[in-house]
Amino acid sequence: MKKFLRSLSPRVGIALLLLCVVCYVVSLWGFWRSDVPLTDRGLRFVIFFGLAKTFQYSGLTILGVDGLKRIRAYFSSKKAN
Repeated sequence: MKKFLRSLSPRVGIALLLLCVVCYVVSLWGFWRSDVPLTDRGLRFVIFFGLAKTFQYSGLTILGVDGLKRIRAYFSSKKAN
């Protein structure tokens, strides 16, 4: 699986990391509301938090250390201009 993920484009890795952020927000959004039953809130949290972790680790595996360095260099070159 790791070999397959590393063969994907860095753009896929960035997209997965963005999906990770969305899943984190959805998992925590409305958690404190009392009008939604506790079981529904807990179930939503478990499902979307698990998806967020899956997207996070998959995206980081796709990008790898070199991909993160390239992204940092890209944004620092944009700041310099």
